[in-house]
Amino acid sequence: MAELTCDVLVVGAGPTGLMLANWLVKLGVNVIIVDGKDGPTRESRALVVQARSLEIYDQLGLGDLVLAAAQRADALAPGYLDRAFGRVPLGPLGQGVTPYPYLEVLEQSRNEEILHENLQKLGLDVRWETAVTAIKQTDSGVVAKVGNDTVRARFCVGCDGANSAIRKRRRIAFEGLTNPHRFYVLDAVAAGGLVEGAINVRAGTDDFLLGFPMRGRGSWRLIGLVRDEDGDGELSEEDVRPRIRKFAVTYDRSRWFATYRVHHRIAAAFRDGPFFLAGDAAHVHSPVGGQGMNTGLQDAHNLAFKLADVIQGRRRDNWLDRYEAERRPVAKRLVGTTDRIFSGVTSQKPLSRAMRRLIVPLIAPIGVRVLPSTRGGSRLFQYVSQTRIHYWMTPGAEHASGGHRDSVVGRRLPWTGDNYVPLRSLRWQVHAYGGFRATDIPDLGVPVHIFPEAPDTFLRPDHLYLIRPDGFVAAAALPADALRQFPPLMTG
Repeated sequence: MAELTCDVLVVGAGPTGLMLANWLVKLGVNVIIVDGKDGPTRESRALVVQARSLEIYDQLGLGDLVLAAAQRADALAPGYLDRAFGRVPLGPLGQGVTPYPYLEVLEQSRNEEILHENLQKLGLDVRWETAVTAIKQTDSGVVAKVGNDTVRARFCVGCDGANSAIRKRRRIAFEGLTNPHRFYVLDAVAAGGLVEGAINVRAGTDDFLLGFPMRGRGSWRLIGLVRDEDGDGELSEEDVRPRIRKFAVTYDRSRWFATYRVHHRIAAAFRDGPFFLAGDAAHVHSPVGGQGMNTGLQDAHNLAFKLADVIQGRRRDNWLDRYEAERRPVAKRLVGTTDRIFSGVTSQKPLSRAMRRLIVPLIAPIGVRVLPSTRGGSRLFQYVSQTRIHYWMTPGAEHASGGHRDSVVGRRLPWTGDNYVPLRSLRWQVHAYGGFRATDIPDLGVPVHIFPEAPDTFLRPDHLYLIRPDGFVAAAALPADALRQFPPLMTG
């Protein structure tokens, strides 16, 4: 039995916990990460990596590795029952928005392997088969019983899933509901009847089918509703096959089959003193949009930089309140949106069934033709890819602005082609876009990077932009006002 100390105790080594530990170690923070499992997840579970998450992987130095392991989906293919209405190419929708204008399909287990291997290269490993059996707050942070050891930490982050022990021990409510239907997830081998290289979205009167291409010819992840068709009291793969055939989809065999219920829940608080929640411990929702794992990865990215800023003295403790202020509204909006979409897709009310039967075959073919050439298509891509997320950068800003969101401040830095390279320094920095010389810019105590004008973005050539290490724009000002308007980094 030993007594261990660290800056941050991370509980849970799924995608969120591993991403958080990677970032914290890279930022020079002393971390212990524990998990009661015997190793990384073996089932594929979540499998879509959105553009914003790929940008985070790239900043971590793993972008090329993730892309090499993933199966690209370069289009959406909407349909109704056995009819497919064509392809909506994603590339044009994301052009100029991100270096990754596609959806990359990479199962959760492989994400975890990549993150775990990188964590080991950084000099840290997970303490597997090590559960937290007791934890309490102290004057200096947290003390936890971890396996046979005692861990004293300044902060603790619960990344331990929907049944989070940390959330329960802190008595934080998990508000929301559970969808009444049961769903299946099936990894099919030698599947046919799907539009290749695309994410297939098929609606039906009383059913739906999602198809995600995976690595290997004819390999697909299929998701839909399951009911006890044969009345034997069990939900098996044989109950699923006839439902899949309604969509003219066939397959030879499955590598993995499971059933589950979809929950739409969000923690009442993401911070409780020295305790934080991230990923599924903080929010769970339906697989619509493929954003669950991605939202957890982005929680980890956001929180890691804030913890490092406070631990290393650049910010005061109240800077950590920004984590909940920024990430909980994102999760709340996502849970609400996916709940409404999922309810619409799965409702068995006569009106909902009729709407699906009449409207989907009418609207979907029009969308296939129109979306690639409209601003609405690009905006839809930005929402799904999570590149359009906005944070209010100062308390009460939403009220002071009348709810109007700034086109740059509070958003992820607009991508201009080469301006993401300096983000790999993991430092606060100032950007200028056109019309500046180094002598025009006052000494702001952080690195300054000057780029050509970016006319296809909202970045203004007469302004300076303060960029956070996580790539979000913290403030904008004219050069003469920057010293006064940019928040000082040492005072919080």
